[in-house]
This record gives sequence, C-alpha cells and structure tokens, in this order.
Amino acid sequence: MGISLEELQLAARNHGMPLEALRYPLTPAGLHYLLIHYDIPAVDAQAWRLEVRGERTLSLSLDDLRARPAAELAATMECAGNGRALFDPRPVSQPWLAEAVGTARWGGTPLRGVLEEARVPGPTVDVVFRGLDVGLESDEPPQPYARALRLEDALREEVLLAYEMNGAPLPPQHGFPLRLVVPGWYGMTNVKWLAEIELVAEPFAGFQNRRAYLFRRTEDDAGTPVDRMQPRALMVPPGVPDFFTRRRVVEAGPCVLEGRAWSGLAPIGSVEVSVDDGATWVAAALGDDLGRWAWRGWTRPWDAEPGEHVLLCRARDEAGNEQPLAAEWNVGGYANNGVQRVPVTVE
Repeated sequence: MGISLEELQLAARNHGMPLEALRYPLTPAGLHYLLIHYDIPAVDAQAWRLEVRGERTLSLSLDDLRARPAAELAATMECAGNGRALFDPRPVSQPWLAEAVGTARWGGTPLRGVLEEARVPGPTVDVVFRGLDVGLESDEPPQPYARALRLEDALREEVLLAYEMNGAPLPPQHGFPLRLVVPGWYGMTNVKWLAEIELVAEPFAGFQNRRAYLFRRTEDDAGTPVDRMQPRALMVPPGVPDFFTRRRVVEAGPCVLEGRAWSGLAPIGSVEVSVDDGATWVAAALGDDLGRWAWRGWTRPWDAEPGEHVLLCRARDEAGNEQPLAAEWNVGGYANNGVQRVPVTVE
C-alpha cells in the first residue's frame, strides 16, 4: 500500500523520536515524538484563561495555575498509533513504525485540586477536556480537539495540568501554555493547548471519544476504547546502518545491547532479549528508575558472532502482561506492541 496524500500531510507536521534517543533517560523536547491532529494555535499567554465548569465556574490564568500547589513527574508518552505501519494490511493514518514515543519531566499542578475547587456535581460521569486546536472530521462540524476521562480517572493524584516540559515552559508544538498529562495513558488523552474543562453528567459523545481511538476488528464493530499503554520494549539499533540493505552492521566481539521498556498497566518487571529471531531468550538487566510512570532502561551483553542475526526484545510488567510477538490487527492500527525486530550483520 502506498502513502496517501492524507498521510503525507500528517507526516509533514508530525515526527517521531530517533531510536538512538532511547539512550537519554529524559527525551530532549526537540526529539520527543509529536502528533498534531489539526493546527498549532496562536495563543496570547496574557489573555489566555482555563475555564473550569463544575458547580462553580473558574477562570484561571497561567499565573493563577503557577500559584497553585506544584507537582512534577517523569512520564513516558506513546502515540496510540505507534507501530501502525507494521500491520498488514496497513491502516491509513500516520504511518508510525516504532518511533512515536518519548519521556519528559512534566511540571504543573494536580488536576484534582482544580476540580475540587470547582466542586464536582453529584451526577458527574465524565470530565471533558477541550483544546484550542479546531478541525474537521469527515461529516462532523468544525470542533476543538476534545477528550474525556471518567471522573474516577480524572481524580487520580498523578494527573497533571502541565505548563512545563523538562524544566522549561511548554514549547508551542507541545501545547503551550497548558496541556493535560495523564500518566500511563496513550498520547491522545493528553490534550494540548488546553482551554476548557467541563464536568458532565452523561458519557462524552465528542468525535475523539465516540468515533476515534477505538479497538475495532471490522468497520462495523462498535469497538472498545483505547486507553492505557500496553507493555513494550524498544532497542537502540546497535552498530552502524548499511544505507543500501537497511540492516545494521556490528563488529564481531563484545557488544552491549540497550533500550527502554514501559507499560501503562503496571511497573516493568522484566525485559528479555533474543539474538536468534526468538528461538531463545535471555534476561536483560534493568537500569535507571525515574518513577512509576517513566520507562526503565535495560542492558544485555552480547558476544556477537559473525553472520546474520535478528535481534528482538520484549517486556513484561509486574501484573503479568507480556509483550506479544505480534499484536492483533485492528481497523485503526492502534497499540501495535508486537516485538521489535532488528536485522544485524556481524562482520
């Protein structure tokens, strides 16, 4: 299947993280993956306000938010479509391979305190988050990008209204002046250019909840929501690339394989590596721990012998969820956490 005009337009404004950047515990902002559904809005930070509608209505400036109790955490963020281009047949949308991920230290104020100040109405079911980016979706009227969380998820202590990324104000492309950060959930949940929060008594029926980001086996399937990140490990491609064959070339002898692993379901428990295309597996050593919501580094020594090899890595979290060799195909191409395969020639 070729690349469509829609996919080319998406790719022009979006980018993935080079897998070499897995070496950084925190991803530099310019290397962190980026997915923008519509346009980057122009925001006057002085005039901007966050409107929060509960039993009370709050109108908060950026200074108001900065004056509130501050919190900071490292969180890995992965696009729900990461790995879409590896499905066969390939769903038509942003053609990610495995690079749509990054980890940042997000700074802001806990969402829970803001919701409590706005007073949660008794019948509240969902909390709706609307951004300033507006676009069209097939037969839908123009609308801002909007997602919702169930009230119990919105009240979790780790959910942030973030105004900083890696110790600096949010860059425009990452949601300046404010974005939602929901650790452990796929990236579409983390609404950028946040302008409005509304507590509602019925399940939110906006396009991004009702029609997008659903696991569907067929076009007629009603689907189930995509939410928490599935376990996944990625490897820094070793050696050097061969431009013509697209394989990696490694010198014979000692070599250290390294990468990162994460899961939104539970902390990472183990990572395994195979150097023979999955015939045998050995345990990797887990490294730095940046906190519950950030990826874990891993390493595994390899005595590289001359010949052709296919390197694999897979993660398992502490709840027993294991990365599959191949993920189940779905219409949207979501959550493809099938194991990464790296063909290598050892010389």
